[in-house]
Amino acid sequence: MAVIGAAYWYWPHAAEPARAARSATRPAVPVSVALASRQDLPIYLTGIGTVQASFTVKIIAQVDGKLQEVMFTEGQRVKKGDVLAKLDPRLFQAAFDQAKAKKAQNIALLIAAEKDLARSKTLAQRDYASQQSLDLQQSKVDQLKAAVAADEAAIETAQTQLEYTTVTAPSDGRIGIRLVDPGNLVRATDTSAIATLMLTQPAAVLFTLPSRALGELREAMARGPIEVLAFDQNNRRSLATGKLLLIDNAVDQATSTIRLKAMFPNEDERLWPGDFVNARLLLETQANVLVVPSSAVQRGPRGLFAWTVTASNTAEPRDITTGATAGDLTVITTGMREGDRVVTEGQYKLARDVPVSITPPRSAEVGSTP
Repeated sequence: MAVIGAAYWYWPHAAEPARAARSATRPAVPVSVALASRQDLPIYLTGIGTVQASFTVKIIAQVDGKLQEVMFTEGQRVKKGDVLAKLDPRLFQAAFDQAKAKKAQNIALLIAAEKDLARSKTLAQRDYASQQSLDLQQSKVDQLKAAVAADEAAIETAQTQLEYTTVTAPSDGRIGIRLVDPGNLVRATDTSAIATLMLTQPAAVLFTLPSRALGELREAMARGPIEVLAFDQNNRRSLATGKLLLIDNAVDQATSTIRLKAMFPNEDERLWPGDFVNARLLLETQANVLVVPSSAVQRGPRGLFAWTVTASNTAEPRDITTGATAGDLTVITTGMREGDRVVTEGQYKLARDVPVSITPPRSAEVGSTP
């Protein structure tokens, strides 16, 4: 029994130096590390969207006629009121002149009728004319007054139609491709336009986000204006900065998304209508939080963990809990302290107490150490 007890005491204690000797002779695993640091972290939500002009108008003739002249150049920027096209005005000019002549005729008849009415009143006062003839003369004057009023309405209608033969820009904007050439007959009922006018300053971006973010979005809007950044399709180049205008009034149940609309000054016109962009919405900025590169966060059987490098340059796993993720950074809420060195590359070769050698990362990261 004494021999067995001695053996039991010897082997565990004898194994520890052997394990330490093996660790000392094991080659160091090359890893890249970064420092856990505290900083202000902006939290973004990103969705794919499309650029829309803030004002889009189809330039369509409001009267029937032959397109006589096009006054714009395709792609030209125009101002409100600029003449864009002209239709043949001759028939409308004739109708306008006819309406004015008809009014002049009725005014002349009205003047004569009013004079006759005045004479009839004088005769009626002397009993030289009957009341019936006086009433008839008064009725004639009233009819001619109504005719003059109708003539004025006809003149206004004819003048409006004549003005419609000159097509003007309803707002500032940029003209697109001409779709109808001069010499063609255009009608007010045509569905095809002469051209399309778009106002791109400001421009809008319509994008979608998961509906689960609706509560956070509404809370953020209650705090004040929300900044939205527009990036190109590769999500690399910033195009413009704007503000969130609205959240749509209903969730799309088919896709479980919510639509949002942001407005951008677009002074340099880097946002082009119809283009696809990535809209990055600044939800909040978390102040003085502990962050590490997201590549340091690993998932194991017991949950999330991260490999850290001790003062003796050996690997040590740490169980962690995380918060929000923004870009390449993740917030660490528990399990780590400021200044801890976390492994960002080379984790797959690590085990507890394995020696490591620190190498430069393949790509620069925030908080990385040399």
